[in-house]
Amino acid sequence: MSGKASLLVVAGFSLIFLVISVNFGSVSNRAVDNFVDYSNKTISHNIAISGANIAANEIYLDPTWDDGFQNLSYQGGSLDVEVIVVDAFQNIREIVSTADYNSTLSTVKVTLSPSKFSKFAYFSVSEGENIWWTKSDTVWGPFHTQDYMRVYRHPVFFGKATTKRKLIYYTSKTQDKPYFFSGFERGINLPLPDDAVDDIEPMADDNGLKFNGHDTVYINFERDSLKFRFSYSDPDTVIYLPTAAPNGIIFAKNSVVRLKGVVSGQYSVVSSGPSDKGKIYLDDDIVFDKDPNIYVNSTDLLGIIAKNEVLITDNSANHSDIFIDASIYTETGGFGAENYKNRPVSGNINLRGGIIQHTRRAVGTFNQYGPESGFAKRYRYDERLRIASPPGFPGTGSYEIVAWLE
Repeated sequence: MSGKASLLVVAGFSLIFLVISVNFGSVSNRAVDNFVDYSNKTISHNIAISGANIAANEIYLDPTWDDGFQNLSYQGGSLDVEVIVVDAFQNIREIVSTADYNSTLSTVKVTLSPSKFSKFAYFSVSEGENIWWTKSDTVWGPFHTQDYMRVYRHPVFFGKATTKRKLIYYTSKTQDKPYFFSGFERGINLPLPDDAVDDIEPMADDNGLKFNGHDTVYINFERDSLKFRFSYSDPDTVIYLPTAAPNGIIFAKNSVVRLKGVVSGQYSVVSSGPSDKGKIYLDDDIVFDKDPNIYVNSTDLLGIIAKNEVLITDNSANHSDIFIDASIYTETGGFGAENYKNRPVSGNINLRGGIIQHTRRAVGTFNQYGPESGFAKRYRYDERLRIASPPGFPGTGSYEIVAWLE
């Protein structure tokens, strides 16, 4: 090869290596830039998450807190947190946490909703004397009692179960320990409010339906209409519910309510008053217009809320099963069956919803061969109650995270 040709070959290779070197340098620079960009985004994102957690903790400590933070220095960046009231009636709030780290912005949004007692499939303050959860009992949703949890022959709990006290076994742990499929925890203190029913009254005064000054109120839901009267022999008055009770609260002050019907929409029937009032009797089935097991988008909800008792009436209509679609709340008493010891064997209580009660009540009596009087229990949790609640339903005093968007 001549000298000129060799020179050309050397020049060619030099050019190739020069191009490769430039490309390697460019790749290296881009890698550094990508690493820096990734680092900035990660740190900014983490700062925004921290801001959301700090704000959520402030609201946990003080449910009225809405101050937020402005230009707060944090982890080498800055943080702005705003608390927005999304729905004043339901007190739903949104935390918007925005972080700035080296001019890289990140935002985290968290939606908080007041925690409602309606989220429980079963809740009690007192379990009563000598009432046991047995091998025939199954609870499908969240369970809590402030009392001892007395168990016999492996009852089943599909939701998380908690107690303030402890388990008591009828015979022994080996023979009686429940099946907890979502966990069990003791030492959880969650008191029932003393005045939650009375606190609903202002809601009834503001866009609700209120009955005042009547010893008894007969209420019959007919989908989007309501029939009511004040004695058994009175003619019914019929009203259109969306107009009569826009916020869904139906409040009977110092009264006894007799309830039945088919519910279309979201309502809470509330009865307040002293020990001889503040009661709700279920005179017949009270069910949803759109069964959520059939209509998956059903929004029908019902709260049955009494200062004292919710009782299944001892009448002919209830001597062969009763169907109840509702979350039931009793502030000082419990849910039970009227004359449970003396009424005939009456079939099943087919409840879809939940029971929140101060003191557990009996619904029937049993022997080794089966029921002797009253009802057997077929209770199913309405899974929608994990995130939804009937209007004005009493709350636990804290918030729950229902959405987290990063």
